[in-house]
Order: sequence, then C-alpha cells, then structure tokens
Amino acid sequence: MDINEWWGLVERAREAAGDRADDRDPPDDPLPGALTDVLAALEPERIAAFAVTAVDVTRSAYRWPLWNAAYLIEGGCGDDGFMDFRDGLALLGRETFTRAVADPDTLAALPVVIRMSQGESGWIGYESLNTPIAEAYRRRRGETASLDAAVEAALRDRIRPADPAGESWDAEDADAAHRHLPRLAALFQD
Repeated sequence: MDINEWWGLVERAREAAGDRADDRDPPDDPLPGALTDVLAALEPERIAAFAVTAVDVTRSAYRWPLWNAAYLIEGGCGDDGFMDFRDGLALLGRETFTRAVADPDTLAALPVVIRMSQGESGWIGYESLNTPIAEAYRRRRGETASLDAAVEAALRDRIRPADPAGESWDAEDADAAHRHLPRLAALFQD
C-alpha cells in the first residue's frame, strides 16, 4: 500500500474520532473503533496491505532516541512498551509521527504528554494496531487466518533490524536526558 494512502486512512479515522484522537487512555477511546470502521470499508486484500505497511511505519520508528523519549514519558519502557508506544505514535498522524521520529523532543509539545508530566491521565501508546486491523478483516471475511498468512508472506523476506537505529544513551542518566531531550527532561525530571 502506498504510504500516502496508509496515512490518509489513519487521518480519516482520526477525523472520525474528533477531538479525542490524541489520547489512548480513556476507556471509551473512539480511535480504534473508527480505524476499524475505516478499514472494514476496504477489500480484504487492502486491509492486509494496510497491515504490512503498518509494520513498515512502526519499524521506521525503531530508534534509540525515540525509545529513550518513551522511557521518560512513561516512566520506563521495555520492549513490549516500546512496540505499544510506536503503534500509538502512528495513530497520532503522519505529521506528529514524522516529527517525533526525526526529533523525539518535539513530543514535549503534545497536550497528552504535558498532562502525563503533571501526573494526570493520558497515554500515547496503543496495545496493538493489529487489533483494529484484525477486527476489520474479520468483518469482511469472517476469519483472520488468511490475513495472518498474507502479512507473513509479504514480510517473509524482509530483514528485521536487530537493534534500534540512532544514538543510544543510558535512559536513566538525567544529564544525558537533558542533553539529548531537553524539553522532555524538563517536563519529566525537573
């Protein structure tokens, strides 16, 4: 699937979710359901193509600086947590995602991040983009085994990065956080 089409589908879901599109924390979060509805309008093959592109998008965010930003924002962040963070970051839309991958410190300007830094509820992460994708596919086909097979076949020859890209530093080193992510460090460490 063309990356512009992929981001366009995410944006349609964000528009349907309205002013609640930027926070995955509420129990009645409308964005996953909106994305499911948008995807369920596609042919099953297009839903599978969306799933493959989702892997490419989230892998592009597999970067140490972003992981360290997630660590600051969430008060810790392991492997699974960083997968959730990247899936949720993609749901924030192309502009926010692209800016954050290039400069994770830009996340400090997001209202949800500011609320989190003040101890209020909020969450960027999302447990899995696979959930709305599988539900949309299930609506269209009544099963998801063929989705899993199609995605696996499409990704079979792609090499997964062994380690995140970019410069790494100790996520618990406050001085390093202030050097690399000054705005986030000011929110979460000061």
